[in-house]
Amino acid sequence: MSQEEILIKPDGNIKNYWRDLWSYRELFYFLAWRDIAVRYKQTVIGFGWSVIRPVLTMVIFTVVFGRLAKLPSEGVPYPVLVFSAMLPWQFFANALTESSNSLISNAQMLSKVYFPRLAIPASAVMVSFVDFLISLIVLFILMVWYQVAPSWRIVTLPILTLLAFGAAMGAGLWFASLNVKYRDFRYIVPFIVQLGIYISPVGFSSSIVPPKWRLLYSLNPMAGVIDGFRWAITGNDAEAYWPAVALSVIIITLLLFGGIWQFRKTERSFADVI
Repeated sequence: MSQEEILIKPDGNIKNYWRDLWSYRELFYFLAWRDIAVRYKQTVIGFGWSVIRPVLTMVIFTVVFGRLAKLPSEGVPYPVLVFSAMLPWQFFANALTESSNSLISNAQMLSKVYFPRLAIPASAVMVSFVDFLISLIVLFILMVWYQVAPSWRIVTLPILTLLAFGAAMGAGLWFASLNVKYRDFRYIVPFIVQLGIYISPVGFSSSIVPPKWRLLYSLNPMAGVIDGFRWAITGNDAEAYWPAVALSVIIITLLLFGGIWQFRKTERSFADVI
């Protein structure tokens, strides 16, 4: 008997694709919840790890850059200065790492049934967003402890969070699609994350960067996002370098739409290559 081969593939119409993505929203929720449960499964501290990691990094940076190197904090308590930068950076770094490996981790699903593959890296970003919200609570506790009163600028945090989300999603889609074909990226992404925390203004204020190099430094899209977070949280005008924020908006927009284009372009071959 001849065995009939069934090919499952998405509709080529882009409108149908986004409609399908909405139709599969329950799968998206399931993937996100599964990843949250698996991440802290069989751990004693559980969700506490989402707090311990940024807090320990804050302590180390405060000691090294604040106490030993004595870098300026622009009148803001150094722990608050660092933790307000750790929020967007930790979200971006975790989301990039998880989403870039998400397709490889779900290889069996890709080869069995059709669903919009975009749901996989998107759910990985949402898991990191949960950690971000938990860390946000810790930041507010720090602000109360160090008596840093928020100003009206705090209302801009959702917009800045959306920028961080766009950066994480855009970069994650690029690396997720490339990682399927070129497994070298599983080693490149951790290197980028490790290097990025030192070339981004996480442990120090961007004001120490010489003015002539400030715009070039701002080509790092997370620099403007981090500066924006500090400006919104601490109310310090020294952190508001608007050309960097504007440049971040442009670069992140290009990164996000470019990532979606690259992902959609290579999506059909995922099941064959993986």
